[in-house]
Amino acid sequence: MTQAEIKLCSLLLQEHFGEIVEKIGVHLIRTGSQPLRVIAHDTGTSLDQVKKALCVLVQHNLVSYQVHKRGVVEYEAQCSRVLRMLRYPRYIYTTKTLYSDTGELIVEELLLNGKLTMSAVVKKVADRLTETMEDGKTMDYAEVSNTFVRLADTHFVQRCPSVPTTENSDPGPPPPAPALVINEKDMYLVPKLSLIGKGKRRRSSDEDAAGEPKAKRPKHTTDNKEPIPDDGIYWQANLDRFHQHFRDQAIVSAVANRMDQTSSEIVRTMLRMSEITTSSSAPFTQPLSSNEIFRSLPVGYNISKQVLDQYLTLLADDPLEFVGKSGDSGGGMYVINLHKALASLATATLESVVQERFGSRCARIFRLVLQKKHLEQKQVEDFAMIPAKEAKDMLYKMLSENFISLQEIPKTPDHAPSRTFYLYTVNILAAARMLLHRCYKSIANLIERRQFETKENKRLLEKSQRVEAIIASMQATGAEEAQLQEIEEMITAPERQQLETLKRNVNKLDASEIQVDETIFLLESYIECTMKRL
Repeated sequence: MTQAEIKLCSLLLQEHFGEIVEKIGVHLIRTGSQPLRVIAHDTGTSLDQVKKALCVLVQHNLVSYQVHKRGVVEYEAQCSRVLRMLRYPRYIYTTKTLYSDTGELIVEELLLNGKLTMSAVVKKVADRLTETMEDGKTMDYAEVSNTFVRLADTHFVQRCPSVPTTENSDPGPPPPAPALVINEKDMYLVPKLSLIGKGKRRRSSDEDAAGEPKAKRPKHTTDNKEPIPDDGIYWQANLDRFHQHFRDQAIVSAVANRMDQTSSEIVRTMLRMSEITTSSSAPFTQPLSSNEIFRSLPVGYNISKQVLDQYLTLLADDPLEFVGKSGDSGGGMYVINLHKALASLATATLESVVQERFGSRCARIFRLVLQKKHLEQKQVEDFAMIPAKEAKDMLYKMLSENFISLQEIPKTPDHAPSRTFYLYTVNILAAARMLLHRCYKSIANLIERRQFETKENKRLLEKSQRVEAIIASMQATGAEEAQLQEIEEMITAPERQQLETLKRNVNKLDASEIQVDETIFLLESYIECTMKRL
């Protein structure tokens, strides 16, 4: 765990959960697994606050616990899961594009609450959608339930592990912490619920039809509540499935840039056919015959079987080897080589960074060393057709930044410089790790800058919110245009201009965070799949 990652985890925990949770979370990241009382002692926090902080972290899957032989429960931070909080906006936006506003709000509620029952999610989402609708219109629970079922069918949401139900035959004391289990068959099984009802608006729930406030209602109405049908069955967002979708999108985009739109659509169809059957860590997709691919192509693509076969042959013969041929049955069996695709995407990212930082000539040298694997300095000068002095300068610049490495091959055991070959090479895995570390630093700097900008203009932001709240309440009571204009003039022209600049800067910083996270995702995926192969 590098200092850059710890700093980024600290900023994310503080932003989402506050100082106490951040303090406990960062302590666990630094020290590893620890029991409750040691955490309280080391952090100087009261036992009650530590328990509450751990509850929050466990609820959001940011901390796991384990019972040791002596009955001691130790808590361990999941640093990689904390860093996933950066990607929350991307998860939500992806669901919006695939399943519209209803799907977006379902995933948002699951990410905000960590774990929720299906009935609770459906009610919350229906209420939120009803709030945004015109007066007289409401969102039906059944519609939200259908979207939830679709999300479970495509594995974007999954069940959380639960405490197994056992008969009370064992008279012994209960375990210090429950052991959670989940059957893989039940992971995406949606309980059969008959949720009948519509979303409620907030103002109508505060007072009933007679205008009687909520506080004055008799208490006995809440006593005889029906038991929740799906009580104990909790759901969470399946982040691995989202990552699989992001990876597939990156591969499709790369094929579109390299070839054309039809090729990318064929690859998209192949990925869509095998998205449920192929695990997120598999090196290849399931083999698919060209006949199956032809039948599954989107309706809009009116290409013949012969043209499809030509495209598949072209993709299989491409040097990048995104698509491979695994057999000849069924008109030819084809797979997508996921590991090679990720390696190509990571290499392209490294090339792009070298070009932006050092210029096109350095990028030419970098590509040359990548292609030839090992080159001496004289060979680099000759192949790249760059003068010796410039080539030497560029090589040393990239060497000092760890984009390329130097390998010594001695002719004699004494390693004498005059009798040693010095070969330049690119270690893609090491370069990817170095770039990933820099990306973490960049994101931490962007978050700090955004917080600083917001803190500097705190007074102005509060004033703007107050004015907006006054205008909204006056509009609700039917105030005249002149009165509204008078309230708006409370914010002067220079202040309005300052607010616009702040808004523009914050939006730019937010967009930069998302863009850097896209690079982080590619590099992390490449490093993860390479480490599994080693």
